[in-house]
Amino acid sequence: MFAKKLILLIFAILYVGRAEARTYGKTVTLMPLAAKESESLQPCKTDLQYLANLKYRLYPTTLADSTCQIQQNNIAVSANGKMENFSPTAQNTLQMAFTGVPLVITGFSVKNMDVRFRSLRNDFMPNFHCPVDNYLQYLPAAVMVGMKACGVESRSSWSRMLVSDAFSAALMGGIVFVIKNTAQVERPDGSNHHSFPSGHTATAFMTATMLNKEYGYKSPWVGIGAYSAATATGLMRIANNKHWLSDVLAGAGIGIITTEIGYLLADLIFKEKGINHAHEINYFSKEPFSAAPFRPSFLGVYLGLASMPGRYRLPDGRALKFLPGSSAGIEGAYFFNPYIGFGGSFGLSSLPLEENTQLKDNNLSLLSVYSGTHFSYPVMDRLLLGGNISIGYLHSDALRVEEGFFTKRNWFAFSPALSLTFRAKEHLGVKLFARYELLPDIMPEGNPNTFHQLTFGAAASILFPASKNPKKKKVSAKRQDSQHQSAIPKE
Repeated sequence: MFAKKLILLIFAILYVGRAEARTYGKTVTLMPLAAKESESLQPCKTDLQYLANLKYRLYPTTLADSTCQIQQNNIAVSANGKMENFSPTAQNTLQMAFTGVPLVITGFSVKNMDVRFRSLRNDFMPNFHCPVDNYLQYLPAAVMVGMKACGVESRSSWSRMLVSDAFSAALMGGIVFVIKNTAQVERPDGSNHHSFPSGHTATAFMTATMLNKEYGYKSPWVGIGAYSAATATGLMRIANNKHWLSDVLAGAGIGIITTEIGYLLADLIFKEKGINHAHEINYFSKEPFSAAPFRPSFLGVYLGLASMPGRYRLPDGRALKFLPGSSAGIEGAYFFNPYIGFGGSFGLSSLPLEENTQLKDNNLSLLSVYSGTHFSYPVMDRLLLGGNISIGYLHSDALRVEEGFFTKRNWFAFSPALSLTFRAKEHLGVKLFARYELLPDIMPEGNPNTFHQLTFGAAASILFPASKNPKKKKVSAKRQDSQHQSAIPKE
């Protein structure tokens, strides 16, 4: 049942992704909203790029004939003449579908793999402790309030912003409290049974979403910085041995969803009072993967399940087998054009060891650093097929197995990979990947073996869609508005 729901969710995301507005930079027909569709309409022309960048919202729909709808006040736009009202809840709903809901679903689905991912923490940083996450969760909110207090114009007035944030905090706190006391999941350190979901992570992603909604229009780096701080909070909760991976993923999704709902409730209450439409963010790409100038440079974090197929024998004949383990790391690439780039990665892997069908206490810990050529090809407006061929350095710790042991090695490794990236937001990519690694021999001397590691996982990446288009001379919004007023019909 869960698999069926997950498949339906993926298809829904792909459908909306394919419905990307392909009319970016083109001319479309503007029509005033009439009381009846049968009334005579006098169309005029205007530039969609101006509308999308300045004051208008873009709502994706089926684009059999390059249709899009844009609305400000009483203006509707449709390239094929069909008039539809823009729903103010559409963007909130789609944002929850693209980011919050998948995170919560993933959090529930990986609960049976929590122990495997915790082994990474225990193998590489067993004594880590840093209380910074207790304060980092509030950083985006402090920045938002500070900017507002300094007079920086935001999406909402003081009253509207505070009501939106109050709704969000109340929803987030209530949901987290109820689930914690219902699920009764024990923390990794055994301190109590309030592990699932992570309240720190939910708070961090709630405040990050607030900051992005209020000031994301200033620069994409506002959202990048806010969500980077939230991600760091979640990772530190795992490193501090306070939460499982599933706790953090579910907490992140809850933080995003409750903020979207909080702002939606405030929008329904305040309507057009105290809102600045000119600075609302168009979350949907104005420059899809299929656009010629798009270069899919990225930087992200990944998690995966690693395995080493086959059995290996020690000189005395004992059989060793590596069970599926966990892998995590960071990866990035700079693309010179839409198709070719250069990048690298840093990763950690931990695999349990089985000797003669008995599970051992020690894990095989691997540290890898790769660099190489990255490839990409846009298969849909929001979907990118990618891959890379890399070589790098691999370090493995000595692993004792009674009389025999795996020696500590530093050697070169080879790794090709394939990936599929979905552009959930303008600067957020969600990637599924499969990676093969040809590893050096780490068996005892005189017993050579070739090691093969397969990793399947997912990654969240910051996208840097640099354009080759020359920079245009900046024109003030007021001047742009006056230049295009003649293109907007009056009632």
